Amino acid sequence: MLKSIQKRKNRLRAQRKARVRGKIYGTAELPRLTIFKSNKHFYAQAIDDNAGATLAAVDGKKMGLKANREDVKQVAAEMAKGLAAKNIDSVVFDRNGYLYHGVVASFADALREAGIKF
Repeated sequence: MLKSIQKRKNRLRAQRKARVRGKIYGTAELPRLTIFKSNKHFYAQAIDDNAGATLAAVDGKKMGLKANREDVKQVAAEMAKGLAAKNIDSVVFDRNGYLYHGVVASFADALREAGIKF
């Protein structure tokens, strides 16, 4: 029973991810900011899809932070510093199939507070 529920959740996330990913694209001037969250950690990276290169990345695991709302704000502040070092002030937000609430919304709000525009 639990296995079939998990398979359905994974399938629905994959569908959301494919739908969103088909509509957005990152460039050097306006990179795609994608996130990944597990039960324990949170990761983010800014990607230039034209060159296929990562412009800035943050790893919450290396920072010793968990995937909760308070720690994700620190991850967002670090990401904003990395983007500012590359003179990037606007990004296209790729939530990677995750629903926009909780940790994802907290990360996005903290980035906006740090001066990054979506």
